[in-house]
Amino acid sequence: MVSRKQKRVLRYVEEGSLLKLKSYLRKHADLKLNFSQGKRRRSPLHIVCSHGDDGILRLLLKHGADPLQRDRNGDTPLHLAAKRALKYGRRDYNDLVVPITKNCPAAMNAENKAGVTPQDLLKGMSFSQRAEAEESPRDADPEREWREKLFGECQDEFYETFGQYDDDFLRDDDDEEDFGDWAERIRREYVTKQHARAQREAAAASSAGRRTKGRKETEEDERSRQELRARLEREHAEYLQRAARKEEETRRGKKRRYEERCAATFDSAAGRSAEGQLCYDDIPWPAPRGSLEEMVAVMLHGADRADVPAFRKLLRRQQALWHPDKFAQRCGGRLKESDRQKILDTVTALSQELNRLAQSLR
Repeated sequence: MVSRKQKRVLRYVEEGSLLKLKSYLRKHADLKLNFSQGKRRRSPLHIVCSHGDDGILRLLLKHGADPLQRDRNGDTPLHLAAKRALKYGRRDYNDLVVPITKNCPAAMNAENKAGVTPQDLLKGMSFSQRAEAEESPRDADPEREWREKLFGECQDEFYETFGQYDDDFLRDDDDEEDFGDWAERIRREYVTKQHARAQREAAAASSAGRRTKGRKETEEDERSRQELRARLEREHAEYLQRAARKEEETRRGKKRRYEERCAATFDSAAGRSAEGQLCYDDIPWPAPRGSLEEMVAVMLHGADRADVPAFRKLLRRQQALWHPDKFAQRCGGRLKESDRQKILDTVTALSQELNRLAQSLR
């Protein structure tokens, strides 16, 4: 039975939402992709080969999609890719057949229920189609490698921080275009431009008078590439500035919330008036689900380490706050018995981390 998460993967595949699918698979790395649904019993990889989306195809292969999985007719995804290459030619051969063959060479000789292999289907391609399909697309467009590299770096940088600071973004930036929308818009423009270019090449091939481009068209293409490159670099730089600003605002917000919770929990008047016992989650940890290094980073955020006396003063204040004996005096009688040992262990580890940092300043 297909799970709810797998249904979402199918929806992203059918919609062609590359960025959403990539983000979802990063968050659910253990999600199994070798499932099938519907009367035809086709997997996500079958659907991608039927639609012809090379970006999602490569993403699914990277996350373990099986090129040998079969549908109701015994066809593998490579069967569907080969049929599409027969219909549309060079572009689909390079985008679909080549990646699957490199990932799983055995798929080329897999037979369906009719005894037909993808190799048998591809024999139906004409000599000119095969020659064009085997020609490297990078040789035809020297700028494509640069654009793909820059676009890939933008995507990787975005996914490193995607969703990490969602709860702390300021409302003033709600109507700004975020990186996901920008990347999706650039991708759509790039795909549209590629399709338009393919149509121009097809029209040029059908007419002998349009086989060679004029000087004016070449200059326009070069100018268009330069404009696209300049815009990518400019918008990428603007995104990095926004991301750095939002990250700094997020860190300041965490530091402020940490200090407010410390005051509410450790203040003597507040402690006497507080009712009930303290669970693990009630302790004002600097980063409740973070590591010790992340907790220390929140405590010391905004401190200038170059100013050693001021930095040492702030560090001593935090050492006194989280010293195990002093913590036990302030809160020991209010700790919930089931969480007591876990709380004390975390306090001890945090105190030791602060002590190590203090010793490194000597």
